[in-house]
Amino acid sequence: MQMRPGDDDLLLIIDVQNDFCPGGALAVADGDAVVPVINRLAERFAHIALTQDWHPSGHSSFATSHPGAAPFETIRMPYGQQTLWPDHCVQGTPGAAFHPQLATERAELVIRKGFRPEIDSYSAFYENDRRTPTGLAGYLRERGLQRIFLAGLATDFCVHYSAVDARRLGFEAVVVEAGCRAIDLAGSLDAAWTAMAAAGVQRVKDVAAI
Repeated sequence: MQMRPGDDDLLLIIDVQNDFCPGGALAVADGDAVVPVINRLAERFAHIALTQDWHPSGHSSFATSHPGAAPFETIRMPYGQQTLWPDHCVQGTPGAAFHPQLATERAELVIRKGFRPEIDSYSAFYENDRRTPTGLAGYLRERGLQRIFLAGLATDFCVHYSAVDARRLGFEAVVVEAGCRAIDLAGSLDAAWTAMAAAGVQRVKDVAAI
């Protein structure tokens, strides 16, 4: 398959925010290493979009919103199982800002997600109820964009859910592994790669393959 980006391809940069990088509230190990990779990758694309976790204070996915609960526990929510997280990416805080070295100037769209207090949102396309859309799919279709290259944080959560939803909605999806890092919570990374492969998501190692 031809990997060189064309006019109907989009680079979707997932949640490269301070709170997911070393020193942040929900730091992904080596998370800031994706920044130079993504910046090199972005030079090859005519179309770029970003996602940004954007939680109100007291969000229902925060462990602090559930007395007696601890981060990384799983609870039952009305829409299904939900991992509880440390407070992170709270609207307007430095932790919610994009990494300062991330090149964002050429991005045509920023999708903010997780802003509904009662529901978390991993995917760039849907909230965690798997039904409430962000509007990204409609934007891509109106723009005639058909193939989505994904990079960012974290491989096993927001990148994974976004890539699988892209396939579910009929888009081609390619994950650039060198531009991602994982949380790997109780085997979540292996499970994510298995689910992405089953959905028809393609996987490339690094920028040189594109």
